[in-house]
Amino acid sequence: MLIVGDEYANSHGDNSRISRSAEGDGTSGRSARSLSGERLDGMNDVLVGRALAKRFGQTVALGGVDLAVRAGEAVAIMGPSGSGKSTLLHCLAGIMKPDSGEVHLLGQRIDNLRERDRSALRRTRFGFVFQFGQLLPELPAEENVALPLMLGDVPRERAVRQARDWFGPLGLHGMETRRPGELSGGQAQRVAIARALVSKPAVVFADEPTGALDQTTGQETMRLLVEATKHNGACLIVVTHDPNVAGWCDRTVEVRDGHLLAGGVRA
Repeated sequence: MLIVGDEYANSHGDNSRISRSAEGDGTSGRSARSLSGERLDGMNDVLVGRALAKRFGQTVALGGVDLAVRAGEAVAIMGPSGSGKSTLLHCLAGIMKPDSGEVHLLGQRIDNLRERDRSALRRTRFGFVFQFGQLLPELPAEENVALPLMLGDVPRERAVRQARDWFGPLGLHGMETRRPGELSGGQAQRVAIARALVSKPAVVFADEPTGALDQTTGQETMRLLVEATKHNGACLIVVTHDPNVAGWCDRTVEVRDGHLLAGGVRA
């Protein structure tokens, strides 16, 4: 099992913060639909995007996208460059506000939160794995993993102790004090996975997580990412060009010209 560490308050009181900060929108009972037309009652949905639209000048990046992801589900978002898949991830993750539509996390609307509150969500309720890891080169691996906790005011000693719990399960034992420049690409990406999961997030977002790795290392990285995320009760959203990466997920949706194509049926 990849369930590790003591469960440092993965909410930080965040659900109550969301409730206080979000404006009442009167839509909590409204259902959404998946690509296949399946009704989603929201009972098991962790993250829901409804009618998400985003323009950059005259370019339509998202044209009214609906997507819902359940607890423990891994969803791949595929599409060519410029299709809108990264914009969809950014809107779902609170990095970017949609021009219209709504994003709900655990039943609470989050797209209309202030930037400060969305930033807190990204630090405590969301985890991120990027193509190149984006580890801080001056910090040892254990402190890179502990960083989200320390930014959330967890004392350094406790944060590093929790971070170390991830190294064994992810095949990184003995590498706690190595800096990113002393790690292979696959090792660095596993450190990034540990960093994404250390705060016990509700959702992990991965943007081309194997794009800088060879095929064998990429497959092992995806196995660890999916397994660790599922075992810790989070859902996973992966943006990728690679069908082999998407094959690790429960469901694949395809974005073209800002719209989801039919076929994203739940596994």
